[in-house]
Amino acid sequence: MEKHRIFKMSFASVYPHYVAKAEKKGRTKAEVDTIINWLTGYNQEALQQQIELKNDFETFFAQAPQLNPNVSKITGVICGCRVEEIEDTLMQQIRYLDKLIDELAKGKTMEKILRK
Repeated sequence: MEKHRIFKMSFASVYPHYVAKAEKKGRTKAEVDTIINWLTGYNQEALQQQIELKNDFETFFAQAPQLNPNVSKITGVICGCRVEEIEDTLMQQIRYLDKLIDELAKGKTMEKILRK
């Protein structure tokens, strides 16, 4: 089966869109980074390295130190699909990130976004 084209898309090419979406709603790049670090286990230095290497989403998530154990608490609809029902693991991880950035842009508190 052919892989979805987003899997081969550079994380670095999408990252500025995450930041722009957040900043447009009065949130910060630091909050975006905190969300990404929480989800993937990357520290700030490793995240910056991923961006500089222009790794695709497949590599970005494959090299992630550890997906947060609370990802199962991320629920809801993104791009017309319920994130908890997406069968492809990589697509689900990408949509988890999309969902968290959406929640940030919608004004949710960081405590709620990070499922504390």
